[in-house]
Amino acid sequence: MLELTHLSHVYGNGTRALDQVTLSIPRGMYGLLGPNGAGKSTLMRTIATLQVPTEGSIRFGEIDVIAEPQRLRRRLGYLPQDFGVYPRVSAYDMLHHMAALKGIGVAAERRQTVEALLHQVNLWGVRKKALAGLSGGMRQRFGIAQALIGNPWLIVVDEPTAGLDPEERNRFLDLLAEIGENVVVILSTHIVGDVADLCPRMAVLAGGRIQLEGAPLELIRGTRGRLWTKTIERAELEGYKARHPVVSTRLSAGRTMVHVLSDTDPGDGFTPHEGDLEDVYFCTLAHARRAA
Repeated sequence: MLELTHLSHVYGNGTRALDQVTLSIPRGMYGLLGPNGAGKSTLMRTIATLQVPTEGSIRFGEIDVIAEPQRLRRRLGYLPQDFGVYPRVSAYDMLHHMAALKGIGVAAERRQTVEALLHQVNLWGVRKKALAGLSGGMRQRFGIAQALIGNPWLIVVDEPTAGLDPEERNRFLDLLAEIGENVVVILSTHIVGDVADLCPRMAVLAGGRIQLEGAPLELIRGTRGRLWTKTIERAELEGYKARHPVVSTRLSAGRTMVHVLSDTDPGDGFTPHEGDLEDVYFCTLAHARRAA
């Protein structure tokens, strides 16, 4: 169990990136949803011991992460949003080098570890290829391979599917689901579908604060009977925003579908809408903006 308690971080310019974040994250896949600039990457770097928070505490089991960061690093796998590698080095050689840096000193053990990981992430066939020549999805799978060195108990992945095509995204998510059966995996993303597909628990972070936390299905049930939809012409949108609490819009066949949140029938031609996790997310962000 990873425990975050009243975690805050203020940068030197006065920007409060995290504001009293408190979460209990159990074993398995845990989704952290939020828009760009919400503070997700700051939180991931803080958990990964790359920066010290201004206040608050982090515990992973018996480890006080802030006081003993090196103890966590022995059990941590981290795939940052911007994962840099030496482009001309082969996947095999780079992973071998990283295994040495992670403390696997015996050459035979390193070789066994590297070969097993390349098979696990389905990169064995391209192991001799330079990293610069791999596709985006392959590079992300390599990133997971390096994060798995040393059999970590906690894995942090930050925006891992951004830019992947649908086939690579599905392959990558299947790999994460397999890994997440036995360890704590935190998936930080702004892509609602990633969390909906994978995570039995999640939180929404916006403005540096946790705005919502729980099981996706329970959160979806909380919107039932309160969401309404109508298809309009795009030119009408501003008028509807002025009259109704619009939480999201999307295009459908060239027209605009408007979703509003209301405890009672808003009239004006709206019909009930069966919500999904995307609606929960947009409702949460709309509430956070109104409260700001």
